[in-house]
Amino acid sequence: MTADRMIAVEGVSKRYGSIQAVDDLSFEVRRGEVVGFLGPNGAGKTTTMRMLTGFIPPTDGTIRMAGHDVFRDGRAARSAVGYLPETPPLYPEMTVRGFLGFVASIKDVKRSDRRDSVDRALERCGLTEVRKRIIGQLSKGFRQRVGLAQAIVHEPQVLVLDEPTVGLDPIQIREIRDLILGLAAPDQGREQQTVILSTHILPEVEALCQRVVLIDRGRKSLDRSLADLTAGGDRLEDVFARVTSADAAETEPRGRV
Repeated sequence: MTADRMIAVEGVSKRYGSIQAVDDLSFEVRRGEVVGFLGPNGAGKTTTMRMLTGFIPPTDGTIRMAGHDVFRDGRAARSAVGYLPETPPLYPEMTVRGFLGFVASIKDVKRSDRRDSVDRALERCGLTEVRKRIIGQLSKGFRQRVGLAQAIVHEPQVLVLDEPTVGLDPIQIREIRDLILGLAAPDQGREQQTVILSTHILPEVEALCQRVVLIDRGRKSLDRSLADLTAGGDRLEDVFARVTSADAAETEPRGRV
């Protein structure tokens, strides 16, 4: 694996009994890229996100995050990844700072570094002014910011974001998108963070991503730069509809997770 391949998915499949959720999926994401991972409902996106982050094993194939096999070298792989699921794993009774300190401890941030790590996450996610607030008393937009902060508090090399703006209002969506763009950019001399973003909101991909990987019925249907896809004046919505319609015409329907 070359040094700049931060995510490498090779021949990955996932079966649940007779249901083929993901079928021989391969793609890679290089350092500093922001990649949109798209697909219609039931295409296998959530299953793939769970495999990338080590929550479930693939039936076949390998996944490497920052060079570490997710299941053979799980501890190192998890330390290289920050994950924001669709519903952030927050403790509503804790303060923002207390929660981030707790997350830093379970993600093996050295005790001597935790205060600085929490302060950086608070600053980068625009949470400094609410650091002493109880999480359960925050707006949904601020809770989503806390979710992003917990994903980056250990300064991972790779961020896996699953529907990061779902349920937010337009102002909150814009703020979270700006935060994600900032996370992918170098900060105070540190390396760029690689981002894979799973969403069904196509304008979000157009606003944030450099490249699109599209899966349908568990298989990769498309892997191209956003610039190439829209060079002829097509909207991403048109490309999405065309690719998924063609796949539907060529393939018999199968069960998906």
